[in-house]
Amino acid sequence: MPKFLIQATYTPEGTKGLLSEGASGRRAAVDQVVSGLGGKVETMYFAFGEDDIVLIVDFPDPVSMAAVSLTVKASGALHTRATPLLTIDEIDEAARRQVNFRAPVRDAKRSDSSPVRPAVTRGMATSRKSLSGDL
Repeated sequence: MPKFLIQATYTPEGTKGLLSEGASGRRAAVDQVVSGLGGKVETMYFAFGEDDIVLIVDFPDPVSMAAVSLTVKASGALHTRATPLLTIDEIDEAARRQVNFRAPVRDAKRSDSSPVRPAVTRGMATSRKSLSGDL
């Protein structure tokens, strides 16, 4: 089942709800939402700093995660970020796959479309160009 890291920050209205329900009330609400879509809450922590809540959840598919995200954001009680989490085996499989990718050409010298093999930088496999750039 796909895993997701959810980081959330309460709005002032959401914080008022937390204060009236308590942390255990919010945990029960989260469990109900996640299990209602066939998922499971692996862990949930309240935190200080940029995020108020950090969770790891399993959902049967990314569409279920998107449904929860849309509904929670529409409530206005929280600002959330969901990050798909990949296992070691999934990254190993991704690293073995050939990808025919041509980076946007700035220099006419490099215009081939040969496969780009991952290069290790700072512990994470990335292509020769940053993965945050244009595809």
